[in-house]
Amino acid sequence: MSARVHVVTDSTAGLATHEVLRHPLTVVPLQVVIGGTSYDDGATSTDAVAEALKTFTPVSTSRPAPQTFADTYAACAKDGAESVVSIHLSGDMSGTVEAAMIGAKESPIPVRVVDSRSLGMGLGFPVLAAAAAAAAGEDQAGVEAAARARMASISAYFYVDTLEYLRRGGRIGAAQALLGTALAVKPLLTISGGRIVPLEKVRTSSRAIARLADIAVQRAGDTPVQLAVHHLANLEKAQTLADGLADRLPAAEEIVLREVGAVIGAHVGPGLLAVVVAPR
Repeated sequence: MSARVHVVTDSTAGLATHEVLRHPLTVVPLQVVIGGTSYDDGATSTDAVAEALKTFTPVSTSRPAPQTFADTYAACAKDGAESVVSIHLSGDMSGTVEAAMIGAKESPIPVRVVDSRSLGMGLGFPVLAAAAAAAAGEDQAGVEAAARARMASISAYFYVDTLEYLRRGGRIGAAQALLGTALAVKPLLTISGGRIVPLEKVRTSSRAIARLADIAVQRAGDTPVQLAVHHLANLEKAQTLADGLADRLPAAEEIVLREVGAVIGAHVGPGLLAVVVAPR
């Protein structure tokens, strides 16, 4: 028996296949364009994106077409859904939310579009909360409320080797102010109000990663919490970071270690380390 409410999200949520399959959940891919060839997010490796960025091969990304969302919502209705809650990455970083809203106008069933104001598991955790609520029989308002409640508690912090890739993609926002000293600092960034903003400037990469862990531990506190450690082409340091967080946060219910997809990778560049903190 299908859930009355179906949840739709996009590929920047970084969800694993098993997480998608066990919920009333559909993922719509964004696209990454490498050297003029377009791929669905997930259909090409992050290694290919990292290599393209390093060699200055043109890399860009694009949102799904509104018709793609319209078709997705129609498919949900055909499968028995009575309504949809569609949750996506920050509208200040992508036109995906806008495309979903346009597509929703053609849907045969009611659609509520939610801007998560985040991305990665900052989007993924609210999506999973919404999907669990849908599976439990909540109505559309209840499913949306579950997502928004999760969104309200989430913080995301990240380290990049260079701001160059964010600058190229136009996603640097208030962190633009750091560009003048980019060669002298390793920036720590956060997502605030749906935008990437500077958090701190640290002199070395090792100090930056240590500080990233300290900030995450402070934010998590002693309460039950889920965390995600993201990276791009930086698995060894990401694993060390995740292991350290596990040691320091005994109340952590889960620490997900996951490489970002090609679309996010295209904007942050190789070396990314991020921590998403999601208190219960």
